[in-house]
Amino acid sequence: MNRFFAMIGALLLAFISVSSACTAAPAGLIHFTLEPRRGGEFVHADFRSENGPRDDHDWSTEFRPAELSGLDLAGFRGAGNRPLRFALIREAGRLDCSGQGGQSHASGNCSFTADPGFTQLLESRGIRRPTRDEAFALMAVNARRGLIDAIAAARYPMPSVDDLIALSALDVSGAYISEMARAGYRPRTIDSLIQFKALNITPQWISGFVRMGYANLPADELVQLKALDITPEFIAGYDRIGYRHLPVDTLVQLKALEITPDFVRRVAGAGAPMPPVERLMTLKMFAEKH
Repeated sequence: MNRFFAMIGALLLAFISVSSACTAAPAGLIHFTLEPRRGGEFVHADFRSENGPRDDHDWSTEFRPAELSGLDLAGFRGAGNRPLRFALIREAGRLDCSGQGGQSHASGNCSFTADPGFTQLLESRGIRRPTRDEAFALMAVNARRGLIDAIAAARYPMPSVDDLIALSALDVSGAYISEMARAGYRPRTIDSLIQFKALNITPQWISGFVRMGYANLPADELVQLKALDITPEFIAGYDRIGYRHLPVDTLVQLKALEITPDFVRRVAGAGAPMPPVERLMTLKMFAEKH
């Protein structure tokens, strides 16, 4: 069972790595298109490289119009076809784009420039100078100095460039790191921190288990509970029928086999004593065969 959840963690990290790799930009122009979304409140942007149909360096996302510096919204939305320019400026770098726009559609080309100050920051913190592709990915996921400072303040190992891309893609913030620490959880590795955020493990979610008597759970047990969507309500259901403070490993087995408190009451029968917890798995398999 532990190996199974280790595999879940590995798959999470692999997914993050693949997702971030797809934001990389090779040398040369980057083609863009813009279209309105959500009633015009957002602009959907698609950026792709000019290296041919087999290239996988694409990036699609939504922006508030104010994030696209210099974008002439009236020209973008208006009739006709007119020149259009905008820039996406972030701490890690910037995209400068120009093309044609009108009737709520625009297209053209962009060039990417890494921010020298951010590159110097990464080198000064012992992370290393990113490649051009990595610098683009850092800009795309909006990597920030504040996150690097928060990681250092929490005395984590300094992240790799790939770690920083993954953390930024998951929107890990200094506030999240400090709130988790106050809740008693400071994962020992950056990989564990990435797993926590990828699974949306929060102090508020942890507090529900503390109220049920499950304080100070190891990080790997929190990951198991979250991965199987085991809730305090699920535990409370077992408490009500007499199974008090079941170990996390047992809860994981019960949930994985879809053995619920309602199922246990049904197979035990009205007024009958509850069977030992170790027999519940056998009862479930017997019920499925019949």
